Amino acid sequence: MVRLLTTALLLGSTAWALPYEEIYQRQNGSTCSLKTTYPTVSDTKLPDPFTFSDGKKVATQDDWKCRQAEISKQLQQYELGDYPPPPDKVEATLSGNSLSVKITVGTKSVTLTQSISKGSSAAPGPAIITIGGSSLPIPGTVGTINFGNDAWGGQQNTRGQGGFYTLFGNSHSAGALTAWAWGVDRIIDGLEQLGCSRNGKGAFARRCPRPAHCADAHPRTSGSGGAACWRISDSEESKGKNIQTAHEIVGENVWFSKRLDSYVRSLSTMPVDHHSLAALVAPRGLFVIENDIDWLGPVSTTACMKAGRLAYKGAGVPNNMGFSLVGGHNHCQFPSSQQADLTSFINYFLLKGTTAPGAIEKSTATVNVADWAAWSLPSLT
Repeated sequence: MVRLLTTALLLGSTAWALPYEEIYQRQNGSTCSLKTTYPTVSDTKLPDPFTFSDGKKVATQDDWKCRQAEISKQLQQYELGDYPPPPDKVEATLSGNSLSVKITVGTKSVTLTQSISKGSSAAPGPAIITIGGSSLPIPGTVGTINFGNDAWGGQQNTRGQGGFYTLFGNSHSAGALTAWAWGVDRIIDGLEQLGCSRNGKGAFARRCPRPAHCADAHPRTSGSGGAACWRISDSEESKGKNIQTAHEIVGENVWFSKRLDSYVRSLSTMPVDHHSLAALVAPRGLFVIENDIDWLGPVSTTACMKAGRLAYKGAGVPNNMGFSLVGGHNHCQFPSSQQADLTSFINYFLLKGTTAPGAIEKSTATVNVADWAAWSLPSLT
């Protein structure tokens, strides 16, 4: 059965970007010059994703890959915590519908066990890796693997709990979101080891920088800490909106690294914001689904993801990212009006469809992205 699972779609919040850290380590580590730490800035608007920290402009596709690696390092330094390198050993086994991945780091080992449900697509077919389950209407043609994120990186107020911290120690800088992202990559390692991916390489290599799998991310109603930008949420709060902000979220749970605590009252000094997360996923498919609820920050998510789509446009693939904010429903419910757009991303990026998604940018919030994204777009060679 596992041979049918050749591609992966990731559902979550901030974790939608960090699993690709290993892409940069594997493909660009020897060619990209990355610093150990990056300095603060003074920028009340969203930082330019197409300018390196030293002021150099991104001019080529190779530059863009290195800039993405730099953005990843900056996000780890300022809010997410360090993303560890690949483990020393991965051992995967399949028993019926149960996938077990034993992960060894040094003298410590932890086993991830996940259930697999295959779709009806003819082999090879796609799978969706969900983080803590999903209420999205997943088509029957697509398989599912549910990642048990709480057991891997606890999020209920107590920091340093779960399998990730068994491997790396409970004082590791990574917040729960980073822990989850690293765990998802281990599931993909396990699938690769069992031989599921080779049949899908040829068809999907053109869409994936890591040829052994293709990821299409569908973060849903992630709001602050996900699709919203910290700077814009603070601006909305100053206007009297009841909105979740960075200085609130660090006291609510342990999703982020303790490193973020130092910047929640000085967000304009961070060289990144959450449009940077969207930029990390390019050129892979990304469809962001949001709700018109004040606490989630509809203005912030709209402006932030509009800026994210500009990053995709600068990378040369504007329609590989879509954004849809629809109100009139409860948190984490999925309105039928978003179905067609979701289906277009699933069909193209997971089911090998030939019809690419159109330019999807919908919101009930009226936002001028130029108020926040003051940078110009490159024409990459």
